[in-house]
Order: sequence, then C-alpha cells, then structure tokens
Amino acid sequence: MLNSRFQFIRSRHLWLLILVFATLASGVLFAQYQRKPPAFGGTYSFPTPAHPEPRSALVHVLDVLMLVAGLALGAWLILKRRSRNGVMMLSIGALAYFGFYRKGCVCPIGAIQNVTLSLVDRHYTISLGVIAFFFLPLAAALLCGRVFCGGVCPIGAAQDLVLLWPKKVPRKLDQALGWMAYTYLGLAVLFAGWGLHLKIGAWQIQTGRRFLICEWDPFIGLFRISGPFYMLAIGAAFILTGMFIGRPYCRWLCPYGGILSILSRFSWKNVQITPDKELDCGLCAEACPYGAIHNFRAERASCLACARCYEFCPRALELRGGPGRRGDPVQVKLP
Repeated sequence: MLNSRFQFIRSRHLWLLILVFATLASGVLFAQYQRKPPAFGGTYSFPTPAHPEPRSALVHVLDVLMLVAGLALGAWLILKRRSRNGVMMLSIGALAYFGFYRKGCVCPIGAIQNVTLSLVDRHYTISLGVIAFFFLPLAAALLCGRVFCGGVCPIGAAQDLVLLWPKKVPRKLDQALGWMAYTYLGLAVLFAGWGLHLKIGAWQIQTGRRFLICEWDPFIGLFRISGPFYMLAIGAAFILTGMFIGRPYCRWLCPYGGILSILSRFSWKNVQITPDKELDCGLCAEACPYGAIHNFRAERASCLACARCYEFCPRALELRGGPGRRGDPVQVKLP
C-alpha cells in the first residue's frame, strides 16, 4: 500500500518536471530585471541584466504582492486545506515567477546582504521592495512556520520537484551538516558589512565588501540559463543530489533558512499532521524526506511545510474525505 502510494507520487513528480521544463523551453519566461548594485571591490562582477529595470515602481509592487499572495496561499494550503497537491501547484508557480521569470531577483536570501550593508553603511540605501522581501517571510514564520520554504521559495521548489527517490540521512549527520547554514550566514554578514581583514605575522588577507550569497548562489545560473561553467555545474550537482536527498541546499546551506528555523520555533501555528487525534503509526515519519518528524510529530525548526506527510497519514486522509466518506473508520496497521 505504502509502496504503491510512493510510486504514484513519483510518477506525478515526473509529469510535473516535464511540465516545468516544457514551459521553460517555450520561451515564454524571458524577462529579467535587476537593479545594478554598487561596486564592493574585489574581483567579482555582478551579473549584467538582460533588460534594464523599469523605472516604474509597478514591477516592485507586483513582486511584493505576489510574495504576500504566495505566503497567504501557502499558509492556507498547508495549515487549513492540508493539500500537498495545492502546495505543489504553488511551488510550480513560484518557480516560474520568482525563479525563471524574475531570474531569482529579488530574493530574501540575497536581501540578507543588502540589509546588513544598509545597517553598517548609512550611504547605502535599499528599496522598500528589498525590505519587504527580507521581513515578510520572517513575519510569516512567526505566524505560520516555514510556509515560505514550503511553497514560495523558488530554490526550495526546484529541489522539491526533482525529489524522486528520497533516501534517509542519519539524524546526527543531518544535525551536523545543518550548522553549515549558520556558518554561511555569519560569513555572508561579515563580508557584506565589513569585508575580511586578517593579518597573522607576514600572512594577511585583505578583501573588500562582497556579496557572497549572490556570488555563490548555485541556482541563479540555472534560473538565467547562463553564467560561469563552474556555477552551472554546482547548481546541476545540487539538482542531481536533490533527486535522492531532500533539499540539500535548504537543509544545510541556506542562510535565510537558518533564520527561519530559529523563528519558526516560536510560531503561532505550525504543521500538525493530525490536528485532532494522533495515530502514532509512523507512516508520516517514513514519508518525510527531510528528517523533520521525530516521535511522530513535526519539529517546528526543521519542518519545511512541504505537506508530504498529509498524503500518508490515514487520519489526515479521513479529514479530507478519503479514502472513503468523511468520518468513515480507517484501518491502520500499527508497526
């Protein structure tokens, strides 16, 4: 029963991947807008936009409205509707708009650097759109958990949609790798705000301010179908790894995910696999590819709100009116 369920979901993912790549190849998603950042020194050159950013603020307003709509819809689909299919459709829309259409800019992950530099250097100003992109997902995390990760982040969506043969990662290894996100966050803040100035005897490192997240974003090249070969190769490696390991970048490297993980611990609402009655059958833990379910409960910090567990929980299916009529008894084989 469980294996046939996995096979059905896997085949559905394959069709969704075909749909995404067909849409990309059609040439419909062609626009690119990005504000040219100031020079921060060093050898890194920021990507040159294919089209200059429109002077009208309507584009920025549209981006913010799409983000707000995505967060609200994600919270409703995950916490109220409890629909994995809905979350997948939202992920495809976010990947199409924020990923391929907007070429990954503006994103909350990169906004970490803009916000840091604006706090350090009073001469550096950021737009209200960047501020909104940085703070809105954080506010949503305090209210509803990591709904931004669940269906709105294009980077998360790209990895979630390619996960076809999930393999479990040992819990201790998973926890150890998770510290890399906070290390990356600290380095990104340091380089964006101050650069690196280190001298030990005759050996020294002197670098100016740099946007490390933008410089080493493994998905920007894939969204733009252009970039240095080594960055495209790194992005492709994440995609290939993501076919077997659930969201490796989100779980172990994303600096913004580290912040969301901390805030989601204090969220007002969060994922509850069965809100009215716990079965403790273990099917949800087997279904979660991110190691976020322990003692048959979704952990607030590590749960990415993907809604996969809802598809395997007998009680969750019953609450949605399946496998039989709403309220029908469900036979559960306990381990």
